[in-house]
Amino acid sequence: MNSVLQRFDLSGKTALVTGSSTGIGYALAGGLAAAGATVVLNARRVDKLEAAAQQLRNAGAVVRTSAFDVTSAEAVTAAIAAIESDVGAIDILVNNAGMQRRAPLEDFEKSHWDELMRTNVDSVFLVGQAVARRMIPRRRGKIINVCSVQSELGRPNIAPYTASKGAVKMLTKGMAIDWGQHGIQVNGLGPGYFKTELNDALVKNEEFSRWLIGRTPSRRWGDVDDLVGAAIFLASDASNFVNGHILYVDGGVTATL
Repeated sequence: MNSVLQRFDLSGKTALVTGSSTGIGYALAGGLAAAGATVVLNARRVDKLEAAAQQLRNAGAVVRTSAFDVTSAEAVTAAIAAIESDVGAIDILVNNAGMQRRAPLEDFEKSHWDELMRTNVDSVFLVGQAVARRMIPRRRGKIINVCSVQSELGRPNIAPYTASKGAVKMLTKGMAIDWGQHGIQVNGLGPGYFKTELNDALVKNEEFSRWLIGRTPSRRWGDVDDLVGAAIFLASDASNFVNGHILYVDGGVTATL
């Protein structure tokens, strides 16, 4: 049994989690750290980043920080080089940075479309490529792209977000196809509806919560800790022959009409 559990051990690994000062990214970073990894947190706001890092350190995690804009090719290239030089080779990348904009599609502003695509799609390409270029010579690495149930399903007033997460799903498959030959596994983690700061208004909306709970086979909202086990699996040796897969953690939403 111990040999099986050892396959989930991340001791000695370095993980970079983008957009990890709050919410899902913060929970995933904490989970990877608890499994033994040294975790590099990323966000643009240094104050929030340092506060998140201190919270994890107080819980016993080994944490470093790297404040950079994941939508800037130049910033990404410089940051990845600095992390590899100062912290160590990146063994695990979690592309989590993302955002949401809600509006009827006919009213959706072009500037908001561009911002959303840069944040949700361009960042996955830029950070993924920069890290993969260093993983390829080492012939090992794990990349986890955070997708969504909206990679499969639509909802009113979020068509651009759905388009972006559909793109992340297919980019994940493309990365797996191109980089699998180099010993790299690239998979997606697809959260359903989770209680986070970004979803606070929906959580407090009694009508929406009632609809969602009734729509979800597990009959509840997700808690961010529900994602941790799946992330550790995809980041560990336990998933060495899992590639190009999207693992939905959604309480069964994608299984039912």
